[in-house]
Amino acid sequence: MKNKMLHTVPDTYKKRSELRTLINSFIGSRSLRPPLSMDDLSSLADGMIKEHFLDPEIKGWMMVEINNCVWLETVSSVPYEKRILLLPKCLSNSLKCEAEVDDLGLLCHRCNRCSIPDLQDKADSLGMMSLVAEGFTSVIGLIENRVVDVVIGVSCLESLEKAFPLLINNAVPGLAIPLNKAGCKDTDVDLNYVSSLMSMLSDNEITLLDYNHLKSTIREWFSTDNLKRLLSPAMEQTSQISVDWLGGDGKRWRPYLLAATYQALSHDNEFPNAVQLAAVAVECFHKASLVHDDIQDNDSERYGKQTLNSAYGVPVAINVGDMLLGEGYRLLVETGTMELIKVASEAHIALCKGQGMELEWSLSPRSLTMDFVIDIFCNKTVPAFDVSLIMGIICSGDDLALRDVLHKYSRALGIAYQLLDDIEDFETDQPVELRPSSVLAALCEQSADPVFIETLLHTENVKTFLSLPENKPLLLAAISRVEQMADSYRDETLNALQEVSNIELKRLLFRIAKRILN
Repeated sequence: MKNKMLHTVPDTYKKRSELRTLINSFIGSRSLRPPLSMDDLSSLADGMIKEHFLDPEIKGWMMVEINNCVWLETVSSVPYEKRILLLPKCLSNSLKCEAEVDDLGLLCHRCNRCSIPDLQDKADSLGMMSLVAEGFTSVIGLIENRVVDVVIGVSCLESLEKAFPLLINNAVPGLAIPLNKAGCKDTDVDLNYVSSLMSMLSDNEITLLDYNHLKSTIREWFSTDNLKRLLSPAMEQTSQISVDWLGGDGKRWRPYLLAATYQALSHDNEFPNAVQLAAVAVECFHKASLVHDDIQDNDSERYGKQTLNSAYGVPVAINVGDMLLGEGYRLLVETGTMELIKVASEAHIALCKGQGMELEWSLSPRSLTMDFVIDIFCNKTVPAFDVSLIMGIICSGDDLALRDVLHKYSRALGIAYQLLDDIEDFETDQPVELRPSSVLAALCEQSADPVFIETLLHTENVKTFLSLPENKPLLLAAISRVEQMADSYRDETLNALQEVSNIELKRLLFRIAKRILN
């Protein structure tokens, strides 16, 4: 298991305290901003163990404490009332505990036969919520709904091995304090350490992004009434179809990324009209590209419904797509920021070039190279992420250096996403159409047999052909290569975030990468 946590805890309070001091010094000498990935934490722990000749068996404990160290400043900047203390039931006295357990957890009787009441009293005195329950999953919902912003949790390393990646992958601000022994019964923890972490409070109060409020705001932006207000009067069929299509199904990743980037950089909970206009514009461009894609691919269904070309015919669908492009550029003009129009038009041109490369190859299939396929990804897929992030930066006042950083992030994310999408084609029962994909390129590059390549490029059902016994090993080898490439670009995506100093922006992009690529 990659980055498997070892469960050994330093055996004395003195050793644990000395190691925590050493970790603070080690991390303090580096310019690190949370969140860090599991790979980052593993690498840092390995580095410390090697540099200070420490026991490799405590690596898991060190990864947890390193993560605590990196999050300390952020956690201390969150008000007490927006924190929750999570304690395990196993801190109780198993022989004398009289507490009941319900769906929410253990209901302590304050009998003072264990450390739980002292810690809960401490939380109460600070105005902090507390809960005695097993596992961090019990508080994820509270965090997602902004009941609390931070979790301070006590748990054994065995439980942390399961819960820790969940906290890491969701970029949850929090501290995890490992129990000093395992066993799920009559355990103990360094009480003074837990108390000190609970008490920390910085004068530099921060505001964390409210993702649910953001999603609600975006839903309102794409309501029928709001779209009719923003777009040209819907007096005829094309305008009416455009409003329905723009406000219909879809994840709205692009407007979400734009608005969230603006909010993370500006620290403004209210959106100026220009941000709304830019967000709707970027979705106009996306929905227009889908209409034109469906026509070019002769698709009859999207989102489980008829495509526009299927429902209204190709001429009407083309006209709707063209109208949405026009609406998008008109909305950007209304922002009064020419740079937004420049960025959008460059992305539009790149998309057309990438689509053109794919169409041209499909009309005349020939042996593929991976470079050619990656070039298509960079034109077709990368701008989908890049343009939203860059426009969010521009709306917040612009930052050319940050633009460069997020372009690296978008490029790696877009390529990784497309590589995984290509692999997924071979994990379903659906037939695979012939198109310039990374799996196909890997097959072409690894085969020296021109007859195999010629047959592959002119077969009606790619998946059936590659499932033949003599071809299956070649397919598996090609998929393995693409998986390795996807892992490499996934790492590159997260590595790009090391240059992002804004913690809320980094949290946002970390969450996006984990959700899209996992």
